[in-house]
Amino acid sequence: MCGRYQLLRPQDIAARFETANMLADLRADVDVRPTQPIPVIDMERELTLMHWGFVPSWAKERPKGAPLINARAEGIEAKPTFRKPLRYQRCIIPATGFYEWQTPVSGGKKVKYLFTRTDGDFLALAGLYDTWTTPEGLVAPIHNRMPVVLAREDEDVWLNPDETESEAAPSYLSPLPSDALRAAVAA
Repeated sequence: MCGRYQLLRPQDIAARFETANMLADLRADVDVRPTQPIPVIDMERELTLMHWGFVPSWAKERPKGAPLINARAEGIEAKPTFRKPLRYQRCIIPATGFYEWQTPVSGGKKVKYLFTRTDGDFLALAGLYDTWTTPEGLVAPIHNRMPVVLAREDEDVWLNPDETESEAAPSYLSPLPSDALRAAVAA
């Protein structure tokens, strides 16, 4: 990924990428920057907004500085941070151009270049995402993480040695609905 990109004609994204849905209120932007919400097409071909910046699901908290915005293609499959997203959480970031900067040999101010397709079509930038979640409703104002609380009907399945992580994780590691909890100041 680049450090900045351009998105013109956002109203054409759904048709060009044959997404299952459209998003209202997408705006053109000639200077899309990291940490902004950006439109992406996920593996189900759903058009959705995600924040630009990779925070792994296992991170204890959001990074204090800038999140990771680039990953090198070379050797990415061997990096633990990207192994799962590379297999299951790929996306397309629609763009109409991207920017790169060059420092002149003689020094001085960097020169900004805009790269676009010669045919004017969208660029389909390869992206990875991970789902980094914060606690649901009741816990969120107090702390940025919470334990996984199993539903009663899931306890036996969770302890079943025949269940594999890939089978159990999607359904049993979901946050407990906030209306199932209450909070009180502890003595």
